[in-house]
Parts: sequence; C-alpha cells; structure tokens
Amino acid sequence: MARGLGYYIAVRALMIIPTILVLYTIVFILLRMLPGDPILAVAGTKNIPPEQYEELRRLAGLDKHPVVQYFDYLWGMLHGDFGVTLATPRGTPVSRYIWQRFPATLELTIFSFAISVLLGLATGTVAALRRGGMVDAGMRVYSIVAYTLFIPWFGMILQYIFGLQLAWLPTSGRLDPGLTVDRVTGLYVLDSLITRNWDVLKSALAHLVLPSITLGIVLSGAYTRLVRNNMVDVLGQDFIRAYQARGVRGWKVAWYALKNAFIPVVTLMGLQFAILLGGAVLTETTFSWPGMGTFIVDRIEYRDYTSIQGAVVFFALFVGLISLIVDIVYALLDPRVKY
Repeated sequence: MARGLGYYIAVRALMIIPTILVLYTIVFILLRMLPGDPILAVAGTKNIPPEQYEELRRLAGLDKHPVVQYFDYLWGMLHGDFGVTLATPRGTPVSRYIWQRFPATLELTIFSFAISVLLGLATGTVAALRRGGMVDAGMRVYSIVAYTLFIPWFGMILQYIFGLQLAWLPTSGRLDPGLTVDRVTGLYVLDSLITRNWDVLKSALAHLVLPSITLGIVLSGAYTRLVRNNMVDVLGQDFIRAYQARGVRGWKVAWYALKNAFIPVVTLMGLQFAILLGGAVLTETTFSWPGMGTFIVDRIEYRDYTSIQGAVVFFALFVGLISLIVDIVYALLDPRVKY
C-alpha cells in the first residue's frame, strides 16, 4: 500500500546510516591492521620522548581497547566531532580541515559534473539521431575511450598542451598568486560573485577549466552510452511515431524522446556524482588542487588515523545525502515508483 512520499524519503534516509556504519567499520579495521606503529609513523622517528609518545597515543585514542576506540569515535562523530589531527599541526580538529578543504572539492565536482552531463547528453543524443552511421560509431568509440582514460595521464597531457605549450590556462592551484577572496561559502566562484570581486572570479574560473574538463570528459562516456541506448529505444516507440505522423519533426521529436530517456540517466547522475568525488582525489593530486583528495593523500602518508577516518566518513555521509536526493528526484520523475 502506498504510504506517501514522506515515508519513502524517511526509509531512504534511514538507509544511509548502515552504509556509513559499514564504511566506518571497514576503515577502522583496515587502519589498525596496517603493519608498524602509527605513532612512530606520525612522529617520523623512533627517538621521541616517552611523554610525547603517550600524548600522541591519547590523541589517537590508542590508549584504549579497540572496542572502546570504535564506540568513542562513533559517539563523537554523531555529535559532529571527527577527532583531531595527529600529524602537524597536532590537535587541530579534523572538522576544521573538512570545512577548509571540502568546498574546493565540491566546487571542482560541480563543474566536472556539469561538463560530464552536458557532453554525455549531447553526444548520446547525436548518436541516437544518427544511429547506424559513422557519427553513431564515432560517438560510441568516444564513450569507450573517454571512460577508459587514466585521469592523471590525461590531466598531464592537457597541462602540457594548454598550460605549458600554449600558456592559455593555469595548471595548478585555485587562484593566481597574490589574489585573495573573502570566504563566505568556500566556493571561490560563488564567493567572488557575492563579493563582486571580478579578478578573483576570472582567476577561479580559469583554474577550474583544466581539472574540470579532465574529470568531466572521463565520466561523460557513461552518459553517452546510456543516453544513446535509451534514446534509440524511445525513438522506436509508438508515441514518437504518433508525433511524426502529426508532422512533428527534427529536434522537437528529439526533445520529446530525450525527456522520456532521461529518467534512467538521473540514477546514473547520482552514482556519477559519488564517483566524481572519488575521481577528484586523482584530479586534485594532478593539478595540486587543495581539496579533500590531497588532504586524504597527505594524511595517509602520515598514517593519521583520525584524519583519514573523519574524511572518509564525511565523504560517505555526503554521498549518502546525494543518493537520497537522487532517489527523491527519481520518485518525482517516474510515476511507476511506489512509495
């Protein structure tokens, strides 16, 4: 029996909790299975004063039984406490780094997401309308090549061509040296618009071009294939033939077909957004982008337990929220979804 959209949303929201718990448990166990002493790895030497060693163990929670560590961190996480950093600067709340770094990752993800969707919709639609021909074959080859590109390699190729050879675009960072922006949201493009700082806006957009295109092209291939296949299926249905019989032609028919083929794409959009966050780790490393990806890589080198746990759990929470939004949009778009 249908119980309403509110019930559907509540059930989907509750499903986020076990997902986060499973991921947190896996990360918790794997970090503690790694060989070596994490405190000595953080300190960078075996010759540290005993009092400093014990202080680091206390900060990491390693002075307690693993079961106690697990539930202590979980309890703190429920109250927004993701622990403190063990690497320098020691004792800094991990949540502060998340607040500083995550907007950079989110901004890169949003622009890459937009590029991947627009490219995928355009190439998939063209392939469907020209199905069976050279254009269709070319678009399908594009989808395969794009999806198999290795992000660091592709990013460095773009850096070499457009950054070093042509000198059109910057190859690293978020802003030109010497420029600053008044932080409102942490999203430089949005903050520059709010504060009307046009120099920062121009610089922020220029720095976003190469990393966004790199990540966007790589993930657009999945959209190309999905849109193309769904469009071909829809174009063969009776209602399209009815439109054509009434004299509707060209892009109007394509628009009607695209709207009906778009529902499965919404699900992929949610999944791709999550993959974009993961792909951002490679992209940020390639373009020296100061986001969550470079933060996690840096903390892995130091074996900084709490920072890694906090960053991964926060990612899981954000991806869960995105999945919830996708489920809601899907339910609103597709009347066959029962709630």
